[in-house]
Amino acid sequence: MSQFAINLLFVGASFALYIGIAIWARAGSTKDFYVAGGGVHPVTNGMATAADWMSAASFISMAGLIASGGYANSTFLMGWTGGFVILAMLLAPYLRKFGKFTVPDFIGERFYSRTARVVAVACLIIASVTYVIGQMTGAGVAFSRFLEVPSTWGIWIAAVTVFFYAVLGGMKGITYTQVAQYVVLIVAYTIPAVFIAMQLTGNPIPMFGMFSTHTESGVPLLQKLDDVVNALGFQDYTADVDNKLNMVLFTLSLMIGTAGLPHVIIRFFTVPKVADARWSAGWALVFIALLYLTAPAVASMARLNLMTTVYPEMTGQVEDYEASAAEPILYADRPAWFQTWEDTGLIVYNDVNDDGRIQFYNDTSEGFAGTAEERGWAGNELTVNNDILVLANPEIANLPGWVVGLIAAGGIAAALSTAAGLLLAISSAISHDLIKNTINPNISEKKEMLAARISMGGAILLATYLGLNPPGFAAQTVALAFGIAAASLFPVLMMGIFSTRMNSAGAICGMLAGLISTLLYIFTYLGWFFIPGTNMLANTPDNWFIGISPLSFGAVGAMINFIVAFAVSRVTAPPPLAIQELVESVRYPKGAGAAIDH
Repeated sequence: MSQFAINLLFVGASFALYIGIAIWARAGSTKDFYVAGGGVHPVTNGMATAADWMSAASFISMAGLIASGGYANSTFLMGWTGGFVILAMLLAPYLRKFGKFTVPDFIGERFYSRTARVVAVACLIIASVTYVIGQMTGAGVAFSRFLEVPSTWGIWIAAVTVFFYAVLGGMKGITYTQVAQYVVLIVAYTIPAVFIAMQLTGNPIPMFGMFSTHTESGVPLLQKLDDVVNALGFQDYTADVDNKLNMVLFTLSLMIGTAGLPHVIIRFFTVPKVADARWSAGWALVFIALLYLTAPAVASMARLNLMTTVYPEMTGQVEDYEASAAEPILYADRPAWFQTWEDTGLIVYNDVNDDGRIQFYNDTSEGFAGTAEERGWAGNELTVNNDILVLANPEIANLPGWVVGLIAAGGIAAALSTAAGLLLAISSAISHDLIKNTINPNISEKKEMLAARISMGGAILLATYLGLNPPGFAAQTVALAFGIAAASLFPVLMMGIFSTRMNSAGAICGMLAGLISTLLYIFTYLGWFFIPGTNMLANTPDNWFIGISPLSFGAVGAMINFIVAFAVSRVTAPPPLAIQELVESVRYPKGAGAAIDH
């Protein structure tokens, strides 16, 4: 059986499973559509939350970014993990106690203001649409390789698939589909990692294998990787980060952005009790840890496999790396996986010096320029999209065809599971918060569900369009969404729970200040509304304000939000006494009724 047929078998079987679950769990009411009826078991919800959380950025892109940047990009791992702890401890149980369907629902009721609700809807939509761009980009990468179609077609196929089961099933269908998707993605991620760890180190546990000895050379794997990349002009894989301020702000932005993500928060409204929300968060952390503890190992091994594919003589080398790097592989002898990924356009080879070999090195390194000139190298000839490394890893390591098919299904499951959750958050905000609770309170349940499904379809079309021209790799685009959520939604949720003095004027001004300042900073470097060529400054460290990357500015935006909100609330009237008493009661989450529709 050909690899293409195996891929179709695995992907097709997983699709049949997802769509079958969506039909079985079809939403019959708005409560089913928004919160899956409010009766999901904590373990089930924890698994669904983990799938919702571990998107294309986690499955496909995070390890690729760590592989390309080493320790410097471990901030993605630290920020996302720490953020989920904040969400579980400080937000989830209290929001569940409040008993609403959505994040704007909480903000609108807590701050007794339609304006606050509408601003929250705007913040949610902007953050979620930015996030879903990354999912569509990641899904496009997976579909384009494993169905052997252009990445543009891959994104459209992903859009049609997620539209079908998300629109049909709502939260009820998405919940049980995500449970299946979690099983698929964690198995798909772990099995290749075990195989590769065994190949490279003889240790079947990837996270331990990363710190074990590289079998062929007899030196520690990370030392081996440092030696290999250093011999080609790249900085050491384990090198420290110079810009500590940016690293801290970026990690903080991911952490508080995580805690402000509406598509994750909404999952805690699906369980019966506050205690179940806490248990759901605990189980989700367990399920997430299975992948996140494996990702750094996958990243380091993928980078080493890629480099030794281009420079085979480096594999067993322990001393003279310079000599073994002088003769890279002939382009004509490139392996089959290389050729297949070239067809997707995500690996590009350009024979600059016409010698028929693949020179893959850091041509921006001043220290390596002399060595490159001596060898007759005229520039780096290989461009590898970071998003392909996890998906290509089994092929690079020559693993069986069924492993490649399995990781195809896993990568697609990761992208689709989060895309579905995000689209539900967007459609709920439009149909429930904007239409029902703001524009037309008398709308029937049937029409509200129709509005939710139409808005979901519109969101898919917008995300697909933007996914065709993303502002960065999947994980980088997702990081922008986290920054927007950090600057706009996280502060108002925290203040709404823990400050009885915070009023509607403060909340509205804080959200607008955080959102606008963050968007202006991001658009300055990445283009207005992410449209290529409209940026005012080049996105390079020398142009960043005091060294703060656009990906890191969410933490600054959150500080602006807090400062403006507290300043405005201090010079305006305090909230009504009933609201202050409500805040006090929410802070003691000993029980809660069912999520209610106001």
